[in-house]
Amino acid sequence: MRKHLCLFVLLLVTIKGFAQAPYDNNVYNTSIKSVEFYNSKKQGSFPVINLGSDEKVLLAFDDLRGGSRNYYYTIEHCDTRWNSSNLSTAEYLQSFTDDRLYTYTYSSGTIQKYTHYELKLPNNNIAPKLAGNYILKVYEDGDQSKMVLTRRLYVLGKKVTIAATTGPSPGTETRQTNQKVNFTVDYTGLQVQNPSNDIRAFLMQNARTQTGILNTQPTYVRGTQLLYNDVTINDFPGRNEFRLFDTRTLKLNSQHIARIIKDTANNVVLLTDPVRDSPNYILTYDNDGKFFVLNQDGTDPRIDADYAHIYFSFAANKSESEGSVYIVGQFNDYKLDEHSKLTRGENGKYNINLFLKQGVYDYEYVWYDNKTKRANDITFEGSHFETENDYQLLIYYRPPTARWDELVGFGELNTVKK
Repeated sequence: MRKHLCLFVLLLVTIKGFAQAPYDNNVYNTSIKSVEFYNSKKQGSFPVINLGSDEKVLLAFDDLRGGSRNYYYTIEHCDTRWNSSNLSTAEYLQSFTDDRLYTYTYSSGTIQKYTHYELKLPNNNIAPKLAGNYILKVYEDGDQSKMVLTRRLYVLGKKVTIAATTGPSPGTETRQTNQKVNFTVDYTGLQVQNPSNDIRAFLMQNARTQTGILNTQPTYVRGTQLLYNDVTINDFPGRNEFRLFDTRTLKLNSQHIARIIKDTANNVVLLTDPVRDSPNYILTYDNDGKFFVLNQDGTDPRIDADYAHIYFSFAANKSESEGSVYIVGQFNDYKLDEHSKLTRGENGKYNINLFLKQGVYDYEYVWYDNKTKRANDITFEGSHFETENDYQLLIYYRPPTARWDELVGFGELNTVKK
């Protein structure tokens, strides 16, 4: 059967999957907060840039330790599956092998003091030569054993065209819960001897690599067109719209906020979240898992947005003996770890306190079952084919005799906006 080779799904991770992989989006120091990484043309956009263009990605983060640190950075070329391509830096970098991060600003008028760092790539010192996947590494004192954070960067050298559509799942059992993506890749002009070996297609829902599907062979080949439309592939749970809270102002209660307490620190208590496993879909606005640093009370949220302790309360219908509850979103890279795990209080509700910068945040709850050793976000959130989702499609190509994979196609589509 023509099926995708590899399905990386948050619903099917084991406890071993909780560990941090070196070529993933990771934060290695708890003092580092509010990491943003996107194409500088639009806040929150997917971090993809065209090779040789004037496009740049922006990395921004805060260091709660204040002061200034000797941060350095570099990028490393990776293959389709995010392993190192094992190329020399001279093969994929145009200039230096690493550089110091010089752009930083101290916070202003905030209770929580921090230093805000920013970096734009490519620049005069660090620029890629090849298209493909890159991991951006930030570390202290020029020593990569002192890693601070990593981000996945996508450099596009467009050589194919993509046509894609979304719709409800064709399966009888999944028609009300799932979404199906069909797409066609036209590789006219490329030297493709065997499409199953030379071209890979990676499809993501809301930029979540953990739930992505890697297509290693097309359903049909029609001339220079590869069709990926088998009924058994690229069928995603639609999931639900993300939950959301708004702390753009700490002067009055806004969306999903029960009360704000200001003392020696900012404290925000959210309304209790219910389980949302109802079979009926309810339309709500969300940002597809993203977060945005914003401050209505200031002029520059990069340095005058404050931090607050955000108190979450979740009325889950599960006991701690059965498993664990986690809270995830782009704000924590969807990580299931000790920093995202909720604890159950005496009132039976699950609670967690997260220290977050002012803004708008999407989030959801994930259940890890002790018996099955699997995690599942649908248990608490439900799944509906009507859910509005973004899908990102990346096409990779390995040229004849080459030792690396190139990113030759990128497309983004939405289930509602056609």
